[in-house]
Amino acid sequence: MLKLTQQELTLDAAGPNGMPRRTLAGLALPYNVEATVNDGTKVMFMPGSLNSGGKMPKLYLGHDSTQAVGLVTAMVDTPGGMMYEARISETTLGNEALVLAADGVLDAVSVGVNPTRFSYDEKGTMIIEMADWQELSLVPFGAFAGASVDRVAASQGIPQEAEEIDNIETETPNEELDTMEQTTETPTVIEAAHVAPIVYAQPRNFKLPSAGEYIAASLQGGSVLAEMNAKIQAAAPDITADPSLPGILPEIITGSVYDSLNPIRPFVSAIGTRAMPGAGATFRRPKITVRPVVDEQTPELDQLNPSTVTVSNNNVDKKTFGTFVTMSEQALDWSDPASINIVLNQLAIAYGQATNTYAVTQCQGAIVQTTSVADTSDPADWIAAIYEGARQISLNSNYLPTHMVVTPGTWAALGSLVDSTGRPVFPQIGAMNAPGQLSAANWNGNPLGLVLVVDKDTPGSFMGHAAGPAAGFEFYEQQKGAISVDVPSTLGRTIAYRGYAASFMADATKFVKFV
Repeated sequence: MLKLTQQELTLDAAGPNGMPRRTLAGLALPYNVEATVNDGTKVMFMPGSLNSGGKMPKLYLGHDSTQAVGLVTAMVDTPGGMMYEARISETTLGNEALVLAADGVLDAVSVGVNPTRFSYDEKGTMIIEMADWQELSLVPFGAFAGASVDRVAASQGIPQEAEEIDNIETETPNEELDTMEQTTETPTVIEAAHVAPIVYAQPRNFKLPSAGEYIAASLQGGSVLAEMNAKIQAAAPDITADPSLPGILPEIITGSVYDSLNPIRPFVSAIGTRAMPGAGATFRRPKITVRPVVDEQTPELDQLNPSTVTVSNNNVDKKTFGTFVTMSEQALDWSDPASINIVLNQLAIAYGQATNTYAVTQCQGAIVQTTSVADTSDPADWIAAIYEGARQISLNSNYLPTHMVVTPGTWAALGSLVDSTGRPVFPQIGAMNAPGQLSAANWNGNPLGLVLVVDKDTPGSFMGHAAGPAAGFEFYEQQKGAISVDVPSTLGRTIAYRGYAASFMADATKFVKFV
């Protein structure tokens, strides 16, 4: 769930501007705002991405479905985000919610969503194009600046005098998401929670830190590390570096952790993901196997020839992907939350790589048609092979290929092609009569008009119709994200990242391998 920060709270017992009592209204979710969720993944909601599914979201306290206090009664989709109006029920729990809101305790809102259509950009940010809005919660802390409760119209029925709450305004500063907490709620929703910052007591008398203390301060960073360095210099200005005393003035490690792996999923990002059906370990994907045949009527009033339409049900098995790490309680307690995010990011990247490998391998392995490139250094042979592949694809469906998926080696071979004068066949900058463009600085390209997908995980290069409703290959996914469990016997915590994936080759004739 994305928990969104509420910035301003105004209480009015009279119901401002005709606003019914026991209601609240404001901005539920901003669009085009990047944020980090519980698994370390960066997400961004696109305009118009929230969908209630025809059913108004319920209003909870702290994302607890057992503490329902009301219902969202109106939604207004704006270019900047989703606006809402919600009514709090006249129950004991609802009254308590109003009192807590009036006191400024519950001064934030958070939405719970289930992403149904999304992709990843070149930075690995999850771009959510469609999501089911499941619930709205009142929470004490939020994570996203911009989401707000602009108005609260309280009822005179709550145990407070109207004069005490009329035109009371409380403001809270914008806060950035500074840490993550694990969710044990519905696994299919994305959650980002705010944790109050740790306040460190200041010692009255400073003593030189040990190596362990200094490392802990380095992990905390910010003002904690700066203050420790200042006190070291003030307390021991004459101390010089001594190899026998590495803990006095240790060498500082700066910069982010280096990671050589690109987190993107080239093939999955290119073809897109479909929502995974919720029930059962297997779901059925219908496919038309026999189509009607239309003949000319001759002569007039003659009996038409009958036809048959056959739709087969294909079983698609769900696959589970995941991994876990176990961290000590000390490592969790003594390190900055950002260090934990590194682990969560690595788990998410590993999951992404595994599911991408699964998808591209399943697709490539189901292809039976081939097109031959006699000489990979000859541009004419490549052009002939691509057009031959397009011809084979069009024979059965009248569709033409949309994508060309290649290994890095094939990409390099294409980029190295030159004509008889030594000019690149696929130049970086468009040239006259060039059959497409390629660049050594990025994976983007359009050989003969096809969308180029360079993927290290593909076992071989292929082309095919892989986009739109008539795509020949389908990839289904439900990312469940991170989950953690404490291990008391070892004072540790096991953190896992998991999800479900499935693939279905709807029409292998829409793909051709390069051989």
